[in-house]
Amino acid sequence: MVKTRGIINAVIGIWFVIAPWMLGFSYDAGATSASIVFGSLQVIMSFWGVTKPGWNSWQNWISLITGLWFILFPFIYSLTDGVLWSSVVLGLMTVLLSLWSLNSKARLKLKAVS
Repeated sequence: MVKTRGIINAVIGIWFVIAPWMLGFSYDAGATSASIVFGSLQVIMSFWGVTKPGWNSWQNWISLITGLWFILFPFIYSLTDGVLWSSVVLGLMTVLLSLWSLNSKARLKLKAVS
């Protein structure tokens, strides 16, 4: 299941890489650059984080931070409603999936101890 969450987060990251052209905000160089950089970072960390679930996985923490960034992103760059909803919803999904991945190994350890 951790692998599925990582793949979903990576697909969301790919969306953010292509979003400036798909949602029509490529005219804003700052927003476009931020979307590409953070989207690429999310793709890399999501795939890398699949191999290391749990609270000590810095890759999943980075993915969590990129999700938080995408929640704030449309407000920072004053983007339109379509971009706002897409970014907030997908950012929340990233945060939730990352938290779930972070918590995965911790539950396994608790079951093994009890």
